[in-house]
Amino acid sequence: MTNQNVVVADAKSTLNLAITVQVSNSSLFTTSSQKPPASPGGYSISISRNKLLNLEINSTRMNAWVDSMRASSPTHIKSTTPSSITEDQGSWFVHHPSALEMFEQIIEASKGKKIVMFLDYDGTLSPIVDDPDRAFMSKKMRATVRKLARCFPTAIVSGRCRDKVYNFVRLAELYYAGSHGMDIKGPAKGSKYKKANQALTFQPASEFLPMIDEVYKELVEKTKSTPGAKVENNKFCVSVHFRCVDEKKWSELAQVVRSVLKDYPKLRLTQGRKVLEIRPTIKWDKGKALEFLLESLGFGNCTDVFPVYIGDDRTDEDAFKVLREKGQGFGILVSKFPKDTNASYSLQEPTQVMDFLQRLVEWKRESLQGHPRM
Repeated sequence: MTNQNVVVADAKSTLNLAITVQVSNSSLFTTSSQKPPASPGGYSISISRNKLLNLEINSTRMNAWVDSMRASSPTHIKSTTPSSITEDQGSWFVHHPSALEMFEQIIEASKGKKIVMFLDYDGTLSPIVDDPDRAFMSKKMRATVRKLARCFPTAIVSGRCRDKVYNFVRLAELYYAGSHGMDIKGPAKGSKYKKANQALTFQPASEFLPMIDEVYKELVEKTKSTPGAKVENNKFCVSVHFRCVDEKKWSELAQVVRSVLKDYPKLRLTQGRKVLEIRPTIKWDKGKALEFLLESLGFGNCTDVFPVYIGDDRTDEDAFKVLREKGQGFGILVSKFPKDTNASYSLQEPTQVMDFLQRLVEWKRESLQGHPRM
């Protein structure tokens, strides 16, 4: 691109607009049969009204994407100590109270029903870290989840590749739903909730695998120029992490991702906490995965089931919404600050999630002994 600025003349026959632009060999620019006054640098070009309008629309869309990236990926988390809670924050916490503080009410609501647990991984069972390959859960959290699975049917529902999540968790008695529920597998062993001879495997987006691999390779190559960007192949989806990318580069990165995706109309772009995600356009998400797992466990049309879903990300909202619409169980959002959510309760971080799960395990054990402690 030449850094000469030029004036585009107003010629009625070509419906040109008088603006200042940079000279480029892009198809955005068109030539004119008219001969408008040349700029000081000797250049003369014109831009059609339609192409200028397309440029403005694309720019608006990109700005909206970057604003959305900022909104879902705050870089500064405000303290929520009583002295610092604003009126709006206070109102949010009134409507989404702590699941720990409301534990007795939650247990009361579950009386006479079968509790089924659904857990996100990143930001829920493990802390959010700069390197997604090092999102390890603590030994104490693993022990807690193992005890939980002995008391209730338990599933991990994650945007990660199912094999990666399993390698992090390493508990064979759980159900695993990877790639936002597009790769589901039942317990390998050790679960009393596993049906006889059941070999549960469900992959509704298998036909997209070659396409996902193509996009992954292309994004790896095209994001090399963006420092801090990391592309992760999650089998049925591709994640572009921008947690370590300078915020000034977010627009550039989003533009690169969108430019790759324009050649793949059967894939769609979504986002989460510091991540852009490319997924198949099929109608499948974490909410659908929750419904499928309930059906697989024999609770599809039951009124005495009490599903509990705990997650921290925008993609978990699909599951929260399903529970709210069904009027069964509830969702718990893991967040230190207010967000628009369909969850009923909140917890601030993975350590609080562990405390909540431990209380559930203790309550279950005591109830089996005939001495439930509220």
